[in-house]
Amino acid sequence: MNTEILTPRHLRSLLIDTIESSPVTLIHGPRQCGKTTLCKEIGESLGYTYFTFDSDEVRISAQNDPNLFIRNCPERTILDEIQRVPQLSRKLKIAVDRNRKAGMFLLTGSSNILMMPDLADALVGRMETLRLHPFSQQEIEQSPSKPFLERLFGGDFPICSTEPLSTNLAQRIVLGGYPQIHNLSSDLKHSNWLKNYVENIISKDILDLSKIRSIEVLPKLLQSAANLTGQLLNISDIGSSLQMNRNTTQDYLTLLEYQFLIERLPAWHTNRLNRLIKTPKIHFGDTGIACALLGLNPNDLVKQRTLLGHLLETFVFQELKRQSSSSNQPYSFYHFRDKDKVEVDLVIEQGAYQIAGIEVKAGATIKHSDFNGLRKLKAACPDQFTYGAVLYDGEICASYGNGMYMVPIRMLWESNPKPLNY
Repeated sequence: MNTEILTPRHLRSLLIDTIESSPVTLIHGPRQCGKTTLCKEIGESLGYTYFTFDSDEVRISAQNDPNLFIRNCPERTILDEIQRVPQLSRKLKIAVDRNRKAGMFLLTGSSNILMMPDLADALVGRMETLRLHPFSQQEIEQSPSKPFLERLFGGDFPICSTEPLSTNLAQRIVLGGYPQIHNLSSDLKHSNWLKNYVENIISKDILDLSKIRSIEVLPKLLQSAANLTGQLLNISDIGSSLQMNRNTTQDYLTLLEYQFLIERLPAWHTNRLNRLIKTPKIHFGDTGIACALLGLNPNDLVKQRTLLGHLLETFVFQELKRQSSSSNQPYSFYHFRDKDKVEVDLVIEQGAYQIAGIEVKAGATIKHSDFNGLRKLKAACPDQFTYGAVLYDGEICASYGNGMYMVPIRMLWESNPKPLNY
């Protein structure tokens, strides 16, 4: 089954709305996450002509005469992999200013917009940017459920019982969300595809965009990052293990971020607490890639409880980021940790005034102390705090009192999970 084509993307409606209001729309995200498929599908219904700069002929034509290339573009044009021809930035601005209409250009990019400052600067006020991720679990299951973040900020967790995910949770973590993976039939094929994917990103995209001296270090750096996902980022320790200085390590990590392979989760802070850790956490962009780099299959992961906990935290973080990318609500993500090691895995801001917290547990039981970080977060911002939830692989969804909930992990993508039969 070709899952990429058959699975509806939740970003679709927001993308269409943006096209109808903005002259230029950029949809960026990692390679092979479904950008081209989504844009072509929308383009067919809205009358777009498609060009990709992965084609040597098209790319060389645009590089040799960017002004003529843009002038000859049809009224509605898709330009795929725009980061490969940075010369087009100013020409796009001129074309938009000459005859400004909504929906003139639909761009895709496999590098973060921060990697394309010329494009961002040239199209200020003319371009809207959307992020497409690999599949969320909600998309994979084609679940019609109410988005989890809406339920979290509304405290919408009625008491119910459900089946734990158990080994299926490890399978989901190891599989990840890249569309092509879901067309493959075995763990070995999944792992090989993901390893080849990373090799291609390093040997093609990163080398295209930067003059890196020690390309052989990047696979080792990625593997180190995979081991550290869900943990505080210590750049000096990573550099020392690879015999690199701090500045070089920082630069290389930034390159991996620009390709959406890793992500830094900043620390949440408030003036009411002065003993907070300000170090960011590091998260992999997709748990499937992290597991492939570490050589983990689902059975291996179940046996390594500490690593399972860290990868599960990344899995939950990425699921929420993927769901939030198609929402009209503005969400920002952080972590909370103080010098007494009291922590909250995810602090989520909705707009400027509302905060919710999530703690992630790999086990099937909940203890009173599992809510300690959420209680401290609530005490630090009582006027802004809405609700807190401990996500765990257990049976019962219920209130724990004072705006706190215990919530089975599967409810991230299931509003009405199947009841547990005792």
